[in-house]
Amino acid sequence: MIDVIVAGGGPTGLMLAAELRLAAVRVVVLEKLTEPTLQSRGQGLHTRSVEVMDQRGLLERFLAVSGTFRVGGHFGGITKPWPEGLDTAHPYGVASPQPVTERLLNDRALELGADLRRGCELVRFSQDEEGVDVELADGSRLRARYLVGCDGGRSTVRKLLGVGFPGEPATVETLLGEMEVAADPAEVASVVEDVRRTELRFGVAPAEGGVCRVVVPADGVAEDRAAAPTLEDFKRQLRAYAGTDFGVHSPRWLSRFGDATRQAERYRVGRVLLAGDAAHIHPPTGGQGLNLGVQDAFNLGWKLAAAVNGWAPEGLLDTYHAERHPVGASVLDNTRAQITLLGSDPGATALRGLFSKLMDFDEVNRYVTGMITAVDVRYDLGGPEPVGRRMRDVELKQGRLYALMREGRGLLLDRTGALSVAGWTDRVDHVVDVRDTFGAGSGGGSGTGDAAGTTGAQPYADGDAPAVLLRPDGHIAWVGKDQQDLLTHLPRWFGAPTG
Repeated sequence: MIDVIVAGGGPTGLMLAAELRLAAVRVVVLEKLTEPTLQSRGQGLHTRSVEVMDQRGLLERFLAVSGTFRVGGHFGGITKPWPEGLDTAHPYGVASPQPVTERLLNDRALELGADLRRGCELVRFSQDEEGVDVELADGSRLRARYLVGCDGGRSTVRKLLGVGFPGEPATVETLLGEMEVAADPAEVASVVEDVRRTELRFGVAPAEGGVCRVVVPADGVAEDRAAAPTLEDFKRQLRAYAGTDFGVHSPRWLSRFGDATRQAERYRVGRVLLAGDAAHIHPPTGGQGLNLGVQDAFNLGWKLAAAVNGWAPEGLLDTYHAERHPVGASVLDNTRAQITLLGSDPGATALRGLFSKLMDFDEVNRYVTGMITAVDVRYDLGGPEPVGRRMRDVELKQGRLYALMREGRGLLLDRTGALSVAGWTDRVDHVVDVRDTFGAGSGGGSGTGDAAGTTGAQPYADGDAPAVLLRPDGHIAWVGKDQQDLLTHLPRWFGAPTG
């Protein structure tokens, strides 16, 4: 029997497959496309996803083929400088188009031994107490202990599972594609600048491979939104907004997206789970969609692996919904707000001007940037600050923290030297970091540490914690110094001790 079937070989499914393989889980990824897509809706990794890639040893691969950006407070078409003091050793994003992200995650999943099957479409399934039976379009059948739907906004898994997908339908639609442009680049830039004074859902900009990425409002919401628009649709709308179609031709790909916001009522039903766009859809404003899916997979992977490998404490798999559903709901809310700010009516224009002034305040800019980049996510784990937050990368005597987390295990970061994880050493690493003066050399990262790493500040998340217990996803499960207290928290996240 297969341990886990992942339906969908996009960034979410591939990230999940890699996480599962770190724990030696037998995973099969079913992708209905026979070849990787050229479409690039996701244009980069925000800070938290950058941290995730660093925690798994993938960041250097991304940096080798992609540039970085430092756009703080990018919200509803409003761009402000990167705020000071954001809690990260990686104060930047990575400009990685979705095909590049998929290729790198695909390579990683295959290196770890995932079984990726292209041209395989799930058409139905049934589950019982022991597993899930899956039927493919060609009539073949597979059985697995768990099934995860990472198969997009029109998820077959979600529909067959019967999970509600409430929310708001699209009220506006935007055309998006990549194509060649015959017009002079200087002329294009001038016209785009002029149009964007009143219409922020418009743009023509160079993309990889000698083509341009074209974004233009559609003339309504299509009845069949699954059908791709035509080149003539783009030309017509470009002429309507810019007075010219720039001589666009030879499209690489064409698509449309709307402002619909929907979220699955449940992320888990028995042995079937949902992640990524299968669990939530929203407008691409703020560039959060791909990142949200990758972070879903990062949260789910180690928990599902624990269930497969038999050491998951009771209720661990249910914490996936409990933790990630509120995060998804928050993203839906902020994209709704951004769509309002992107409007061209007088009210939206006035609101955008007011919001822009508010974002000149550093506290507001930091709040908005933390929200968009997901570094402010705190799971409700029932403890005091900083419990529930992810921990930034720091320098330790043994090296960088994130470099020590690449095997996907828990970690006790201990500066008392008096604690123990005996009984959990097969699941939790123990790093003793006792030194005379804390903070010296802290900051970490890939040569891009921020101000907090050079001021001599304490390197741990709350500045005073004698010890920090980290889950495999880097979120803080416990802080303290008492061994007995630690022993009450280890079983909650890492199951019963061995021996």
